[in-house]
Amino acid sequence: MALLLQLRTVSGLRGKADRIAKASFRGLSFYTRVLENCEDEARFEETFRWPVASNIDGNEILEIQVFNYSKVFTNRLIGTFQMVLQKVVEEGQVEVTDTLIDDNNSAIQTSISIEIRYQALDGTVGMWSDKEFLETPSVHSEGGGTYPLETDSLLSGHRQGLDISPGKSNQQSAERSFRRAGKGVFSAMKLGKTRPTKDDHRKHDEPAVLEAEDLDRKAMRPGGGLEPDTISLASVTAVTTNVSNKRSKPDIKMEPSAGRPMDYQVSITIIEARQLVGLNMDPMVCVEVGEEKKYTSMKESTNCPYYNEYFVFDFHVPPDVMFDKIIKLSVIHSKNLLRSGTLVGSFKMDVGTVYTQPEHQFYHKWAILSDPEDLTAGLKGYLKCDIAVVGKGDNIKTPHKANETDEDDIEGNLLLPDGVPAERQWARFYIKIYRAEGLPRMNTSIMANVKKAFIGDNKDLVDPYVQVVFAGQKGKTSIQKSSYEPLWNEQIIFTEMFPPLCKRIKIQIRDSDKVNDVAIGTHFIDLRKISNEGDKGFLPTFGPAWVNMYGSTRNYTLMDEHQELNEGLGEGVSFRARLLMSLAVEILDTSNPEINSSTEVQVEQATSLADNCTGKMEEFFLFGAFLEATMIDRKIGDKPINFEVTIGNYGNQIDGMTKPVLRRKKEGGDGVEEESELLQNSSEDEGDEDGELVSVSSSQPVKPLVTDRNYFHLPYFEKKPCIYIKSWWQDQRRRLYNANIMDKIADKLEEGLNDVQEMIKTEKPHPERRLRGVLEELSSGCLRFVTLADKDQHHSSRTRLDRERLKSCMRELENMGQQATTLRSQVKKNTMKDKLKLVQNFLQKLRFLADEPQHTIPDIFIWMMSNNKRIAYARVPSKDILYSIVDEEMGKDCAKVKTVFLKLPGKRGFGSAGWTVQAKMEMYLWLGLNKQRKDFLSGLPCGFEEKKTARGQKLPSFPPISLLYTKKQVFQLRAHMYQARSLFAADSSGLSDPFARVFFISQSQCTEVLNETLCPTWDQLLVFDNVELYGEAHEMRDDPPIIVIEIYDQDTVGKADFMGRTFAKPVVKMSDEEYCPPRFPPQLEYYQIYRGNSTAGDLLAAFELLQIGPGGKSDLPPIDGPTDMDRGPILPVPLGIRPVLSKYRVEILFWGLRDLKRVNLAQVDRPRVDIECAGKGVQSALIQNYKKNPNFSTLVKWFEVDLPENELLHPPLNIRVVDCRAFGRYTLVGSHAVSSLRKFIYRPPDKKAQHWNMTAKHLNGYVAMANGAHRSRPTGEIVVNMEPEVPIKKMETMVRLEANSDAVVKVDVTEEEKEKKKKKKKGGVGGGEEEVEEEEPDESMLDWWSKYFASIETMKEQLRQQEAAAAEAEEKEELEIADGSKGQAKNKEKSKAPKDDKKKKQQAAPELPEKNKKQKIDELKVFNKELETEFDNFEDWLHTFNLLRGKIGDNDDNATEEERIVGRFKGSMCVYKVPLPDDITKEPGYDPNFGMFQGIPSNDPINVLVRVYIVRATDLHPADINGKADPYIAIKLGKTDIKDKENYISKQLNPVFGKSFDIEATFPMESMLTVAVYDWDLVGTDDLIGETKIDLENRYYSKHRATCGVSQSYSIYGYNTWRDPMKPSQILSKLCKEGKVDGPHFGPGGRVKVANRVFTGPTEIEDENGQKKQTDEHLALTVLRHWDDIPRAGCRLVPEHVETRPLLNPDKPGIEQGRLEMWVDMFPMDMPAPGPAIDISPRKPKKYELRVIVWNTDEVVLEDDDYFTGEKSSDIFVRGWLKGQQEDKQDTDVHYHSLTGEGNFNWRYIFPFDYLMAEERIVISKKESMFSWDETEYKIPARLTLQVWDADHFSADDFLGAIELDLNRFPRGAKTSKQCSLEMVTNEAELPMVSIFKQKRVKGWWPFVARDENDELEVTGKVEAELHLLTAEEAEKSPAGLARNEPDPLEKPNRPDTSFIWFLNPLKSIKYLICTRYKWLIIKIVLALLLIVMVALFLYSMPGYMVKKLLGA
Repeated sequence: MALLLQLRTVSGLRGKADRIAKASFRGLSFYTRVLENCEDEARFEETFRWPVASNIDGNEILEIQVFNYSKVFTNRLIGTFQMVLQKVVEEGQVEVTDTLIDDNNSAIQTSISIEIRYQALDGTVGMWSDKEFLETPSVHSEGGGTYPLETDSLLSGHRQGLDISPGKSNQQSAERSFRRAGKGVFSAMKLGKTRPTKDDHRKHDEPAVLEAEDLDRKAMRPGGGLEPDTISLASVTAVTTNVSNKRSKPDIKMEPSAGRPMDYQVSITIIEARQLVGLNMDPMVCVEVGEEKKYTSMKESTNCPYYNEYFVFDFHVPPDVMFDKIIKLSVIHSKNLLRSGTLVGSFKMDVGTVYTQPEHQFYHKWAILSDPEDLTAGLKGYLKCDIAVVGKGDNIKTPHKANETDEDDIEGNLLLPDGVPAERQWARFYIKIYRAEGLPRMNTSIMANVKKAFIGDNKDLVDPYVQVVFAGQKGKTSIQKSSYEPLWNEQIIFTEMFPPLCKRIKIQIRDSDKVNDVAIGTHFIDLRKISNEGDKGFLPTFGPAWVNMYGSTRNYTLMDEHQELNEGLGEGVSFRARLLMSLAVEILDTSNPEINSSTEVQVEQATSLADNCTGKMEEFFLFGAFLEATMIDRKIGDKPINFEVTIGNYGNQIDGMTKPVLRRKKEGGDGVEEESELLQNSSEDEGDEDGELVSVSSSQPVKPLVTDRNYFHLPYFEKKPCIYIKSWWQDQRRRLYNANIMDKIADKLEEGLNDVQEMIKTEKPHPERRLRGVLEELSSGCLRFVTLADKDQHHSSRTRLDRERLKSCMRELENMGQQATTLRSQVKKNTMKDKLKLVQNFLQKLRFLADEPQHTIPDIFIWMMSNNKRIAYARVPSKDILYSIVDEEMGKDCAKVKTVFLKLPGKRGFGSAGWTVQAKMEMYLWLGLNKQRKDFLSGLPCGFEEKKTARGQKLPSFPPISLLYTKKQVFQLRAHMYQARSLFAADSSGLSDPFARVFFISQSQCTEVLNETLCPTWDQLLVFDNVELYGEAHEMRDDPPIIVIEIYDQDTVGKADFMGRTFAKPVVKMSDEEYCPPRFPPQLEYYQIYRGNSTAGDLLAAFELLQIGPGGKSDLPPIDGPTDMDRGPILPVPLGIRPVLSKYRVEILFWGLRDLKRVNLAQVDRPRVDIECAGKGVQSALIQNYKKNPNFSTLVKWFEVDLPENELLHPPLNIRVVDCRAFGRYTLVGSHAVSSLRKFIYRPPDKKAQHWNMTAKHLNGYVAMANGAHRSRPTGEIVVNMEPEVPIKKMETMVRLEANSDAVVKVDVTEEEKEKKKKKKKGGVGGGEEEVEEEEPDESMLDWWSKYFASIETMKEQLRQQEAAAAEAEEKEELEIADGSKGQAKNKEKSKAPKDDKKKKQQAAPELPEKNKKQKIDELKVFNKELETEFDNFEDWLHTFNLLRGKIGDNDDNATEEERIVGRFKGSMCVYKVPLPDDITKEPGYDPNFGMFQGIPSNDPINVLVRVYIVRATDLHPADINGKADPYIAIKLGKTDIKDKENYISKQLNPVFGKSFDIEATFPMESMLTVAVYDWDLVGTDDLIGETKIDLENRYYSKHRATCGVSQSYSIYGYNTWRDPMKPSQILSKLCKEGKVDGPHFGPGGRVKVANRVFTGPTEIEDENGQKKQTDEHLALTVLRHWDDIPRAGCRLVPEHVETRPLLNPDKPGIEQGRLEMWVDMFPMDMPAPGPAIDISPRKPKKYELRVIVWNTDEVVLEDDDYFTGEKSSDIFVRGWLKGQQEDKQDTDVHYHSLTGEGNFNWRYIFPFDYLMAEERIVISKKESMFSWDETEYKIPARLTLQVWDADHFSADDFLGAIELDLNRFPRGAKTSKQCSLEMVTNEAELPMVSIFKQKRVKGWWPFVARDENDELEVTGKVEAELHLLTAEEAEKSPAGLARNEPDPLEKPNRPDTSFIWFLNPLKSIKYLICTRYKWLIIKIVLALLLIVMVALFLYSMPGYMVKKLLGA
């Protein structure tokens, strides 16, 4: 084994010098001789040889350095050349000419020319080939050429132990060897590349020679190295697997899903706001989603308003539009009709962010409000809300309302997605728009054309500008008038919080127009893709880079039907323009005073870019060949058809229009360009000619030929047309290369995962091995990425995003590789499912990383044109066909034949139109640099001659305009069409008449039509003769073309309807191969059928393609003639292929039919059920009168049928219901196909095993519980010691119970009194006695609601624990993955963990909350979903099958299943192989009439009392304009229709109904209970809010006993009375009798034995008078609650419960309209009647009176300045109200002129209120407005607000401060004014809290607080108050007066006289003013006045005096 390098020449050197070169590989370097005095070329012509001992890995690098040689100094490096050896490893020999790179990694003019050979061990690739390198059309064909690249490293040396090289003989032996390894039809093709394992990754610095032992180790790989992990055993649909190097996967899904409008609902609950900044405000909240606004009501004078208002917004838009909508919540202060109010603060996020949350919702989270106008200000308050976004089919789980305390932790519950910091900063987003090019003409003005015609003035017909939309704000650049290549150089600046909660920036080029501006193209930038939030992450950055925009076709029409595409909806069908832009983000330092604090969008000039900054302009070459064009839709017409390929505007001949002004000759160094091009090409003259290579971008028009009645094909037989286009783009291939590497890793991963899932589905052995293999491939792929991407040349045009993305991708992949390795070691059979989920996450992450945000080369469009009109298109991403020397970097479809399906553009492609294929193309595409173009034909099927244009005749690498195939092979295709299942119902009957049409190349054939079935078994062989395929024979074997199978529904009139499509690849047999196992005969496989994007059934078939050799058809395996004579000339599927059948018996239980709708307007009267399976079947008895009794008279019937041994191949069973009308006519009512009989197959049990299994299983469960019951006992008994169970919440109580077990554990559950006494004796198990007494609720106080609320607490606790456990598990998992390398450490930790846990529990026990000392309230089970989901729909023996009708109209393809249901069939089935074992039929009491359905109740009509309890509804959808609803309950069961209209609950979305309804019903006629919630309206009809339907019959007959839930304990009085008329012991005996279980045997000492289980428990019960009685009921109840532990007959019984059912509205299918909590009890009327219904009526709020005495205030801030004295003083009064009742506010009198802030009041407020203890809410009823019809009930938290004010006579009073006390938990008042501080408000967590409801009377000092200018809280006063709470009765007994009035008057306050100084002694105060304070001021004023008077007099008398003087008077 050796690597040989021939170093030929180095040219383009500068100057004259001595040259030397150094070549290094694997750390071993060779120097050349010194060439003296050479000028521009150095001819070395030397050969070097490296002996290598291990296979060269494709990653390794060969490095050549060229130096200027100097004898004295060190040699000066001219340049370096590095080459990845992948191509060498693959091909054995490569010639390269390339430029060198200098120290700065930039290319220099010098280039080098070398040739490399790689000699593998046995020297197959040894010889230098004599031919010129360029002329060999495909190097792959050397050495037999059958070597498929996909399996290369499988066959390379480290595989079979000896090193094989890819020669022919070895290859075939290897192929055979792994054909045996695992035989799915395609397993050989699916061996993905298994990469060399780690020890082959030689680091470059290791010595080149390996020790011998290393080689031995390699040879000893176990199992010949072919690890089972890496072989796929699953045969996934063949096509999805990439078979070899010549073809790539077709895309199966057809219909574009984007752009289709869907239903969405955004529901927002605004609960409350806190800490709003501002004084005494009247806040309201505006909720804005997109364009719609809604407002809450206004709350007066409060900074923490409580709203609890619910808003719903409905949308019907495409997902993209929906998720970009902005949700904006703003708090507005004092808005009214006249003024718009001022904004306090707002919060915004996009809908997409909410939708990506778990459960699509934020629940009870606090939004941080900030002021967008003022960046420097801090936060403006918090708003608590729920936001949920529901699409169709999403259901939202509402978490149960948690109690207040958890959520008061604002910081812990912020409304932000995970990973976003709570402190978000302001940031500037700078979006620079430089220029655009390639714009289409948008000629709206006819004038322009007129002008052009007359004057010849030719202007560009477009006036573009760019609009950027981000976070609900828009910015625009200036308009560049009439320019196809506008230059803007402007930047648009957005100011937004960072990280923003809006994911996408929308950038749109628009055409300005006087009438309306239209979008030219739109691009979205996803911020997640251009930033990374990790600790090594980076801020969003982008470009400068070009983005390509796609949209509608470029020809301009006034009404463009595809205009939506230009808006960014749906997939663009044509290139529109490209825009050069960049984005940067700067975090603002808001403390900086110079900062501009406005958040308005700004537009500024930006500096322009240098031309080359986005990359060097390179010439790219695109080549395409059309190998086949078939399945062309006949609607197009038979005009000639041609195909056009475009890349950007290149190649677009019709409407390209605007020529890109791109320089052909690049500026600067064009001589060099030419030169390097010459070096590339083999002959001189070609270089010159090549410059004038004219692009040919479309094929010649050809008339189509008819394939069949639906499709044409084009006659592309031996002559295949080609196209080629030269185009110029910036060279940014590296971006695409990296994306390609990741895509390939992801593709391989996805393929592996599909394999694993298929294996699990088809139950093949060892899926975990395959998963391990997948993980190994993943980790080696990731490492490979890291090595390849690391060599990324640092050329100048890389943007910051390129560098950062590369770093983060390398980090992520390295990390992923390590995790994959760790995971691999953890994959076991039992952990398989979880690990599979984790690997799915890897896949999503890879796909996310691979998506390159900075575009480079635009996508390629292929258009089919007929008559010069564009008909249909396909879009191929340019990266998929981009060429690279390194295989991983090459696009997945580059130089491969790809099957492309053309589709209709835009909206036309929606719906059924999009399902029909417009054309199926086989295309070959290659895109690469023009100078690399020598092997652009290498991937084509071999055996062609090139036809070139006249000019290019002699030039070897001139592209051909067509290929002429000289080699052709003839084949016969056999399609074995066995059956299809679960097809789409295409007829109105609910069935279809399906036939399949098979297309191969240009032929098509159909199977026969089978009428009226959705599961046709065609069992038909279709033979296609003389199929001609072009190319080499061996390529056909690995690479046959795909077969398309379409399924149609035959209609008697008109065209057949399309029902679905699938693809397959045939198994190929060449004429020189044997037709023998393992490949032949092929096995039947399932192929998934698609209809648009949705699956529509499966096809079971096999396909084989047999070469017709020289001997003609006689050599082919014979086809057995038609065996079924009755089927005519139809060939059946031959024996070796059709499945092996055996005899099964199918027993059907016919119970009845329900809810049959009308058929053709007639009622169904005499229905019958027909069952059919595999051609055999049975009919039920006829129901004589469906109205009277819809049940069948004969219950069980059976039929025998031959079914395949392999259960996966079982055909579906069809259930059809027909109505028998008069005169022998039948009408189909509906049908149902049971697609899998699996769950109905009966397998006889293995006797011995089963018994022990059961016992062992339960032993484990109960060893723990059976403490103390270790007495000797009969063998096989299991004692279950049923002490009162430790309830869930109190996980830690376990420990305490052990500590004093005598005291607590043996206590009888029902003896509550005793328990209380004991607790008191013991001082309440730690903790003061008084506390316990306080906590203890009085027995008489407990009601059903106590039980309900306690249960909800438990449920929440359970949920919390589940979440915690899940989180912990996940954390552990992640740790394991991360620490995989530290395996040993892990095990140690594991052993340590349990101990720690115990310790934790013990520590936790002492600090247990008081709650656990509370006496235990009996609980019920609250299910937060329907009971059905918990108990498997109660289908334990009676199943319900929905009957579907066929399609009704054309539009119902999107009709939901619900709408197609026409009724339900109830019954069951049992399938078993025929002779049953005897022991079943011999059992006592076996009734042969019932077969396997023994012990089934009779189905005669039965009368039942149904008792429906409705507890409450939550989150109802608002039905009135005010955003509320007035709900009431309506119940319908059979003919009974109860509307509880008069008891509607006004304006409430969370109404508590608390009602029960009794209905008598007769099953089976009345068994569907509908409970609906309606909205009461004063005028007009009431609207349905939502309804839920319950099937009572299944519940009634279920073994789970859902008639009446089994409660937790048995008591005969009180709130927990036993509801069932049968006592537990009676129920138990009945269950034992029915289940043939031995028992119950009650024994002494509280024991009961059932079967082999012994239960223990208490035996006494106490009645109301405290008398004790002996009873077995507790014991019996214990058994019932553990009935699922009883062997054989046991199952879980339904506990006493409340279920939560979603309410649905038929008008809004699939979207929850609220939820209803309820339960149903049923009692048969022939049994003793049950007692009265439990009273669950809502608790009446209790009336209380709160008396608040305001004694004094202190240190109140002084607000007023005295007019005269200038003293600070305040006129203090105190205002108070109970939250929510501001209109009832009460004020004290005014303490005037307080100089010290002290005020004395002795003033009493009295607040009567109604209070619900359990919910801690005050209930108020008031009319919402003067127009309201009735009072609305509000529940609000009990909060007392006290405010201190400064009274002013003339202006408004000034607000000074406030405090709000939550009456349930507020800080204890300070003893003195001194001790009262701000801490009491800010630091609530650490202070002792009191509740007025427990303390009754509290007195103390509390601080008043307000916010200062800096938003800081400060104390503005202190108040001494006394709170006294009385119940209404107590208040009546001891009345007290308001203020200081009688009764119980308060004394007058002792106020100092200054306060009344004005009135008492005016003179005194005047004297005070004059004499003391203002004496000097007054004197000064008097003097000044005198002076002024003097001057005035002087001026006044002056003139007169002067005159006198002058006149001398």
